[in-house]
Amino acid sequence: MQKKVGFLSHLDLNLYLFRAHIIKELIKRGIKVYAICPKGDKNRALKEMGCKVVNYNIQRESINPFKEKQTIDNIYQAIKDLDLDMIHTFTAKPNIYGTFAAKKANIPIILNLVEGLGSFYVHNNFKNIIIRTIMEMLYKRAFSKSNGCVFVNDDDPKYMIKKGIIQEKKVKTIKSVGVDTKKFDISKFDKEKIIEIKSKNNLKDKTVVLMIARAIWDKGIKEFYKSAKTLKQKYQNIEFVLVGPADEGNHTCASKEYLQSGKVKWLGLRDDIPELIAISDVFVLPSYREGLPVTLMEAASMSKPIVTTDTTGCKDVVKDGYNGYLVPVKDSKTLANKIEKLILDKKLRKEFGKNGRKMTEELFDIDKIVKQYMDYYKEKGLFDV
Repeated sequence: MQKKVGFLSHLDLNLYLFRAHIIKELIKRGIKVYAICPKGDKNRALKEMGCKVVNYNIQRESINPFKEKQTIDNIYQAIKDLDLDMIHTFTAKPNIYGTFAAKKANIPIILNLVEGLGSFYVHNNFKNIIIRTIMEMLYKRAFSKSNGCVFVNDDDPKYMIKKGIIQEKKVKTIKSVGVDTKKFDISKFDKEKIIEIKSKNNLKDKTVVLMIARAIWDKGIKEFYKSAKTLKQKYQNIEFVLVGPADEGNHTCASKEYLQSGKVKWLGLRDDIPELIAISDVFVLPSYREGLPVTLMEAASMSKPIVTTDTTGCKDVVKDGYNGYLVPVKDSKTLANKIEKLILDKKLRKEFGKNGRKMTEELFDIDKIVKQYMDYYKEKGLFDV
């Protein structure tokens, strides 16, 4: 009988961007895969991938307990008749509420994935402390019911084990969702192609410092803009470029007025990421905390030197002085200094880029990550031994 697996997320985009290779491998192995997610722009693409798409409703920003209870019921109604052999949940609410619903639906294998603890772990204000406390109570209950949880860095599981939220035997660390090193390969872009892309984006003859992230403060937007102001006053041929949407539903989102202030060339949401990384000279992510950032892996895969923060997630991709620099969180002065050092030293940029490519191929290549997931699913009983 054909095995059935459900992938549960709060966004179809999450499944499309970060689970596609795993989904394709499962389908290749004869598994029937269900993408369980709200309606969205990527529903059709998931169907074209070979998934059966099952929709449910969720309010991402809600902390109303009555609406949260409804979310659990919505997930249960979506999965109860699918007769799944395994469900893998992604992001906080699906991890917690999906586990409760899956247990009620008697799904034999329930797995979670924690890609980062989120913005509530960045700032220690009263609201965040209260929400963290509630989340940890719910996570503890969910983990007691699930069969295991994948983490993408070392810090998050250590924290949860220490606080008694999860048992160590239920922890599996798979560093990253992987990067397609064949797609993100600078050798695909010759000099003429790079000149063409730069001209198309009005960046001809510019040294490009690139950041790709949602435009929220916790990603280090302010520090990036401060560094841009400092260095553009010293060097006329530099352009700082920010790629990423203004997440207006997020209370920590930078305003469009700030983003368009002129210090940085803000391009908004783009789908030509390999091309934009190709024309960059230095890649920057001054984030306050991450799970394990895909953009850093993509930049490293494209042989780009990186300046990022010495914090959870980021330090798993960048080794200081090897493929980039690690700087303190919220330190725009040190950030600018390290960016300047790379701007002025083309040889060092090339050396760091070469090292980053090697590191990515060894640790984060998508084929190696997919194999780790298949081995994990086998260990948990999805495949016949």
